[in-house]
Amino acid sequence: MEIPNSIFYPASVILGLCLGSFYNVCVHRYLTGQSIAWPGSHCPGCGHGLSWHENIPLLSYFFLRGKCSTCSRSISLRYPALEALSGVLSLLLAINLGFGIAYFTYLFFFGLLTIASFIDLEIFILPDIITLPGAALAFLASFILPISWQDSLFGAIIGAGLFLLIQRSYRAIKKIDGLGTGDIKIMLMLGALTGWQGLPILIFSSAAMGLVAAIFYMKAGTAQTMQTPIPFGPFLALGAIIYILWGEAIWLWYL
Repeated sequence: MEIPNSIFYPASVILGLCLGSFYNVCVHRYLTGQSIAWPGSHCPGCGHGLSWHENIPLLSYFFLRGKCSTCSRSISLRYPALEALSGVLSLLLAINLGFGIAYFTYLFFFGLLTIASFIDLEIFILPDIITLPGAALAFLASFILPISWQDSLFGAIIGAGLFLLIQRSYRAIKKIDGLGTGDIKIMLMLGALTGWQGLPILIFSSAAMGLVAAIFYMKAGTAQTMQTPIPFGPFLALGAIIYILWGEAIWLWYL
């Protein structure tokens, strides 16, 4: 089915924003231990149930001036940031892939990565409930995506195995973990999603962005040394997203 880009692109942004609103619910309720399904959207401070006009992705934050309409408690910037990011990622997928099963499949995995990344930024944990089922689903997705199941399987094994080796080696030399177990598990998912061909770009770009972030944290005084723990999951997720969106162009440029 052909859908004009003039319709598909705006629709992809709207879909991404709406999904971002749901991702916010997933992140918040994982952090607080609440059910995703119940209760409905509400202010975490006073419990005020949000009406429809207070629950419009991105726009409601600005209409409410970043505060609850009942108790005036400030709304975290995470909410509009996550919604905007989700909208942008959906649009980028639409531009790169067009309307089709690949768009919706990758959109699903981008959602998992977004939720896991924002949780990792908050509490330094990549939830097993996302990474492990995500790895299995990423492998199954190889049967409908432009990647062979063999490449997907090798990507998962090599990606997770490499990170496990790094963790064990660092532990043996430094007596501390250089990588978290969650990073190994998410590499199962990312390796299966990108295939072994995507690992060089994924790992290099995530390591470069992680190094820049570590330097920034040190300059800002958040981190004291280069050994201060920094959540690496978001950078791995971003590296995979970069490969999925522009990996072929990057390889052609490099070669």
